[in-house]
Amino acid sequence: MDKILIVDDDINILRVIRMRLEAEGYLVTCLAQAHEAIEKTKDEEFDLALVDLKIARKDGIELMETLHHIHPEMPVIILTAFGTIESAVDAMQKGAYNYLTKPFDYRQLLLLIKNGIERNRLSREVIRLKGIVGEWYEFKNIIGKSEKMKEVLKQVAMAAETDSNICIQGESGTGKELIAKALHLASSRKDGPFLAINCAAIPETLLEGELFGFTKGAFTGAISAKKGLFAQAHGGSILLDEITETPLSMQAKLLRVIEEKEFHPLGSENSIKVDLRIIAASNKKLEAEVEKGSFRSDLFFRLHVIPIHLPSLRERKEDIPLLVTHFLRKFSGEMKKEIRGISPSAIQKLLSYSWPGNVRELENTIEYAVAMTTREVIEEDLILQTKKRTEGGLKPLKEAKQDFEKEYIAKLLLLSEGNVSKAAGLAGKYRADFYELLKKYNLNPSDFKGSSQSVGNNRQVEP
Repeated sequence: MDKILIVDDDINILRVIRMRLEAEGYLVTCLAQAHEAIEKTKDEEFDLALVDLKIARKDGIELMETLHHIHPEMPVIILTAFGTIESAVDAMQKGAYNYLTKPFDYRQLLLLIKNGIERNRLSREVIRLKGIVGEWYEFKNIIGKSEKMKEVLKQVAMAAETDSNICIQGESGTGKELIAKALHLASSRKDGPFLAINCAAIPETLLEGELFGFTKGAFTGAISAKKGLFAQAHGGSILLDEITETPLSMQAKLLRVIEEKEFHPLGSENSIKVDLRIIAASNKKLEAEVEKGSFRSDLFFRLHVIPIHLPSLRERKEDIPLLVTHFLRKFSGEMKKEIRGISPSAIQKLLSYSWPGNVRELENTIEYAVAMTTREVIEEDLILQTKKRTEGGLKPLKEAKQDFEKEYIAKLLLLSEGNVSKAAGLAGKYRADFYELLKKYNLNPSDFKGSSQSVGNNRQVEP
C-alpha cells in the first residue's frame, strides 16, 4: 500500500485530504510542523509528499529540498494558495514533481499523486537495475554486451527481487554457477551464505549426507557429526547443480525440504528448519527428463518457478572479442607475460568455431595460447590447433548468407578496431548503409575498439 506524507499547518486541509486519500486506499501521515516532517522522513520512507508552500516558520520549498536530501527520489507536490507563476517556476526548478493551487480539484490531485508514485516506482527500479548491473560486472568471468546476455541480466534483476526458487538451464560451460552467484548477491539474501554442490560429482550413497548432514555413528565411517549443506546455507542460497543427476529417491527428499523447509540429518530424530532459496541448474532440459520419467514432475514444478536460460557462445559470438581480451589480461597477469594482444587472423579463427564447450572452452583455449606463446601477440597458429573452423551439416542458404554477412562485418570491425568509417570503406559501403547492417545484426562498434591492441597490465575490460 502506497504511503503519502502531507505537511500543512492548516488542520482543516489536513483532515480533508487525509479523508479523501484514505478513501482511495493510501496510507496517510499528516503533520503540521516542518521539523516533524523531517524527523519522520528520516525514520520512514514515503512514496510521495504533499507540502504546503507556506508553513509556519519554514518555507515549503526549503522543506522540500531537505526532504529530497533525505530521500532524493521521493516526488513532492507543492500546495499553495499563492498561485503565482514565479513561485510555480521556482518550485519546479528546485525539484518539485508538480504544483497545485488551492482550492484544488481533488480529481486532479489524485491523478497527480498516481502519476507521481508511478514515476517514483520507475526511478527506484532504474536505480535498482543500475546497482545490479554494477554487481553483475564485478564478476570477473561474466563478460558480455550481446542482446541475449542483456536479456539474461534483466531476468536476473527481476528474479532477485523475489524469494522464489530458480531454475537455470544451459549447456556445459555457459556459466550457470556464476549466474547463480550474481542472483544471490543481487537479492535480499546477499549477506547470507552461498553454497554450491554438483549433484553429478557425488556418489548416490554420499549425496544425502552431504546435503542433510549426519550424526556421529549414523553409518559405518561416521566418526563425527557433520553439518549438511542445507543447514550451512541457512539464511542464504544453495545451488544444486546438475539437479537431473539426483536419483529418484533423493528427489523425493528434496521435495519435502522445499515444501516443509525442514529435514532430518542422517541418524537424527530431530528435524532442522531452514530458511534458504534453492537455485537448481542443469545442462539438460528438465521437461524432457520429466517426460522420460527420470525426474519427478512435482519436484520440477517446485524448482521451475522462475526459469533462466543461458545462451551458448554460438548464440552470442559478438561477445567473443570482449571475452578474449578479458582472458588475455587474466592469464598474462597470472603467468607474468607481456602479451599485447591477439592478431586479427586469430580472432577470425575464434569467430569461425562453433564452441561446443562454450565460455569454459574459450577460456581454456586462451590459457593454452598464453602459456605456449613466445611472442607479444597471440597468433593464429596457437588457436584451436586440432579444431576445424566449421562443424555440423549444411545450413539453409538464407541462414548461411546471414551468418556469413554478420561474421564478415564483425571481421571488418575487428580489423578497423571499431572505426565505422574505416570498416564501411573496406566493405565498399556508404557509412549510413553500414550502420543499417550493424543495427540488423546487433553489432556494437565500441565492442571492437582496441581488440587487437595492447591488453595492458592494469587496463579494465569495459562490461
